[in-house]
Amino acid sequence: MDMVCIVCPNGCRLTVENNNGEISVAGAKCKRGEAFAKTELTCPTRSITSSVRTTVSDYPVVSVRTDGEIPKDKIFELIAILSKFTLDKKVFAHYNLAVPAGGEGPAARRMRMCWNW
Repeated sequence: MDMVCIVCPNGCRLTVENNNGEISVAGAKCKRGEAFAKTELTCPTRSITSSVRTTVSDYPVVSVRTDGEIPKDKIFELIAILSKFTLDKKVFAHYNLAVPAGGEGPAARRMRMCWNW
């Protein structure tokens, strides 16, 4: 499998092979690129940026992002949760917001506000 590393500005062209569970990476100029390729092949993750509704009339929506990465197959679950969430108070930028939902997964991720009031 061929891919381009997105971890740093080098944009290395990687060749990744999975031989019976042993993953080999060629073309990486650093260890971060090798780790990226292995993660992308076994359990791809993404950082998510979105918006949530508020009850503040001056700012009907505010931008949020995950503090870390979530599994790629959980993205739509997180977006569905965010679409139902309403922030009911005025908060400052970089406020950590725990998105409520039951169980494990992206719902438990903390979101960070990206807006200065």
